Amino acid sequence: MGRQELTRPDPSSRPALGESRARVLTLLRSDDAPATVMDIARRVGLHSNTTRFHLDGLVEQGLAEREIERREVPGRPRTLYRASADGARAGRRSYRLLAEVLIAFLATHTRRPGQLALEAGEACGRSLVERPAPPRRVGVAAATDQLVEVLEEIGFAPEAVTARRERRILLHECPFREVAEKHPGVVCAVHLGIMRGLLDELGAPIDVAGLDSFVEPSLCVTRLSAAAQRAPVRRGAAADPGQR
Repeated sequence: MGRQELTRPDPSSRPALGESRARVLTLLRSDDAPATVMDIARRVGLHSNTTRFHLDGLVEQGLAEREIERREVPGRPRTLYRASADGARAGRRSYRLLAEVLIAFLATHTRRPGQLALEAGEACGRSLVERPAPPRRVGVAAATDQLVEVLEEIGFAPEAVTARRERRILLHECPFREVAEKHPGVVCAVHLGIMRGLLDELGAPIDVAGLDSFVEPSLCVTRLSAAAQRAPVRRGAAADPGQR
């Protein structure tokens, strides 16, 4: 991969924010005062963790600002968000180069890169949802819907299908494609971990049995099953991120 390809601006980062993130930004720009995550989530109709994900992304892009509430009464100050007055901060960003460096190091300098990537993905997945308070339980349909929603927000263009009692999620896009094609054993393990961690945090009765990556140039397949029936990532004879 050439230097220009690694350091050129990501064409998907701006101005294409995605529908949900654009709604969050529009709301911030329409408000005169900063708002909390919960308030913003309620007004845009998104889950609070999904809203926080988009807010953090907007802060990273320089389109929003994060501040801590100033309180004159006892209590924990809240984190507030507002639209940035200056818009996006100027300057080139090379996140793909950073990703390449970190992933290549993990792939070549650790004994079990796939397992480490899987665990990192699981931790991320757990942070994207909130565990339901007991005695409430999440059913198969609700868990699948929530997984699909998060995958859509990340950029996988998911499609849930059921055939012959098999539940699958077809992934028509990969937001990590360039690095995933070069290091599938690491990047696809992160993706697998995100999905497993999310379902585990929900206490869902389903799990990701496995991920078949790049079965077609623009298609990966997530296989769902009853919880505890797990298999690794598959790409022909591709890398094994490990099983728990």
